[in-house]
Amino acid sequence: MSETSVTRFYDELADGYHLIYSDWDASMRRQGNALHALIGDDRGEVLDCSCGIGTQAIGLAMRGHRVTGTDLSPRAAARAGREAERRNLGLRVAAADMRQLPFGGGRFDVAVCADNSLPHLLTEHDVRAALTEMRRVLRPDGLLLVSTRPYDELLRDRPASTPPQVHQAGDRSDDGGRSVTFQLWHWHEDGEHYDLEHFQLLPEGGEWRVRTRRTTYWALSQDRLTRLAAEAGFSDVQWRLPQETGFFQPLLVARADA
Repeated sequence: MSETSVTRFYDELADGYHLIYSDWDASMRRQGNALHALIGDDRGEVLDCSCGIGTQAIGLAMRGHRVTGTDLSPRAAARAGREAERRNLGLRVAAADMRQLPFGGGRFDVAVCADNSLPHLLTEHDVRAALTEMRRVLRPDGLLLVSTRPYDELLRDRPASTPPQVHQAGDRSDDGGRSVTFQLWHWHEDGEHYDLEHFQLLPEGGEWRVRTRRTTYWALSQDRLTRLAAEAGFSDVQWRLPQETGFFQPLLVARADA
């Protein structure tokens, strides 16, 4: 899967990304609160290097953190900035590849890479490059937070799909009511990579309009991602589970080596 293909996937999803949540604002608050509990009250400089349309970045800004958001998708990053502005929150945004972050070294206290973004990188070389960049822009002893799907479980079963989810669009006048989303997963022969087809059904003129988008992921096991984080210059690497943190995905939590 090329960088262009991943960018296109999220550029096309940016306008309707909030529709995959039953209540996007509630999700922002919930995820921001969970990450804040791990970061603490110091409210330093936070980089969300896969900010999308701002779900975690805006949630953290709501808790008073000084957040910069970057994303491979220019449309997603731009929307994150607009959504933060609508809520009277400060959020600096830019389009950037997490393997080449446009910041000087030691600028941030916290680096966040959430919502299964890192597994879009399909080789150890690229994952290590992204983690090394996160380490570079962190101050010594800076905090790293990375969330992925629960791949240790998924690698045992290799599911072919996700259940359909029906969402009420909320109070946005342009949403048109409910939406339905589901995914089909096509596993590669190596048993670790999979192509994902994302289906989004939206009401339009009394009919359902279907949008389909495709991308590829690498089902990174926790042991492998732990090793790659250590190789990139992180220590005290731990995995924190949703029942412990209140965040919706498992979280790798680590510190930048001094």
